[in-house]
Amino acid sequence: MTAFLANIMLALAWMALTDSFHAGGFATGFLFGFFVIWIGRRDRQTASYHRRLLAIASFIPYFIKEMVVANLRVAYDVLTPRDYMKPGIVAVPLDLESDLQITLLATCITLTPGTLSLHVSEDRRTLYVHAMYIDDPQQLVQEIKQGFEQRIREIVQ
Repeated sequence: MTAFLANIMLALAWMALTDSFHAGGFATGFLFGFFVIWIGRRDRQTASYHRRLLAIASFIPYFIKEMVVANLRVAYDVLTPRDYMKPGIVAVPLDLESDLQITLLATCITLTPGTLSLHVSEDRRTLYVHAMYIDDPQQLVQEIKQGFEQRIREIVQ
């Protein structure tokens, strides 16, 4: 049985034992099951599961923060009379290898207001990104690589 399936089973057992059949009860049971599995099993598969789940848990607030900051920047630009845009296209060299990883990166970039993934090169080594605010192209590339790309690599590996 995989660690994820065991965690789901423990969450369902928690819901049944506490008679709390709602999302909060499931979340509490899932968290409880996570710690039970972490304490009880010490193999590679479980360690990988815990590492991946913690990476996802750290990715979510990062993505929300990036989304809010980008929304505020675009809203400010729309509401003020002065135009602050410096649009352009940058080439982001990719360290990601699988189609899933590249798709997740492109989707995260596209979901962030002010940026849009345009194209992945044929050799899958470069992602072309259009951005509304490019003060320094190298800085934007580094922000993407050290932000989204690094976190996606931690989740999928």
